[in-house]
Amino acid sequence: MKNINDQYKLINKQGMQINLMNYGATLTSLKIPDKRGNLVELTLGFDELEPYLTHPFYFGCTIGRVANRITNGLFKLNNKNYQLICNENIHSHLHGGKQGFDKIFWQSRQQDNSVTFSHLSAANEEYYPGNLSVDVTYELTDDNELKIHYHATTDQATPVNLTNHTYWNLRGAGNGDILSHELEIFSHQYVETNAKHLPTGRLLGTPNSPFDFRIAKPIGERIRKVTGYDHCYLLDGQLAARVREPKSGRMMEVHTTQPGMQFYSGNYLASYRIAESRRTNRWGAFCLETQGLPDAVNHRLFPSIILEPEQVYRHTTSYKFYF
Repeated sequence: MKNINDQYKLINKQGMQINLMNYGATLTSLKIPDKRGNLVELTLGFDELEPYLTHPFYFGCTIGRVANRITNGLFKLNNKNYQLICNENIHSHLHGGKQGFDKIFWQSRQQDNSVTFSHLSAANEEYYPGNLSVDVTYELTDDNELKIHYHATTDQATPVNLTNHTYWNLRGAGNGDILSHELEIFSHQYVETNAKHLPTGRLLGTPNSPFDFRIAKPIGERIRKVTGYDHCYLLDGQLAARVREPKSGRMMEVHTTQPGMQFYSGNYLASYRIAESRRTNRWGAFCLETQGLPDAVNHRLFPSIILEPEQVYRHTTSYKFYF
């Protein structure tokens, strides 16, 4: 049995380092050296455990059983209706519910260049069917690549859609907004949502719309036309996104085996104290959350997120850094 708040640090040969903890299987820090060799924090997080217990932003954590939203918390599986807890107003089950994977202490173990977090999600936890066994492994390579491997099995059919909810600012956490970051998303379609951010079931084309990032554009160029981004893209392939911060020249690439990616521009961030006495603000960081499409349990044309007992849920997402 591991301690209640295990923390880990991994460092590669280039001086890049990540910090992890078993509460929420959370990435608490990712730092890279600048041109002078000083470490620069690229993620939003806290110095201590206590703020993670109450904050509303999901900084760096593992999301499950189902990331994103399920309309009215309802779905039907094998001719049985399931009512989940609606924790985002009365219309939406969000990020696994009131006691999602971000709010538990995982079992953990460290290997040479990786840490694995494990959790047995019992049947009826948040009213999901089946016992679900989950492993999430964070691996840091000497090529400046953070890889997150997901593995899950179940004894009963159940929806599963895992992701990581890290907030990024390539200029440095707490160092201004991310509106000048140049973003590419390799996608021709995104999920249409209504005023409550719930999917309508339609996929719309990105070309010639404010959602078109097939060619790199500053995040802030059209952000006010859509009142901020919080949308899921159906990806064209495993290269999901590329982000460049023009002042520092830092770049991050996202690769994934998942079909979708939620781009969130930090619309609901407010003036908020983070690690090392820094502060973040609205649009102070962005998320690129690789996942299945939101509310897929209620839209038959979306790729299925149902895991059967004879199947293995297995996905990998990597964040590669150039600096």
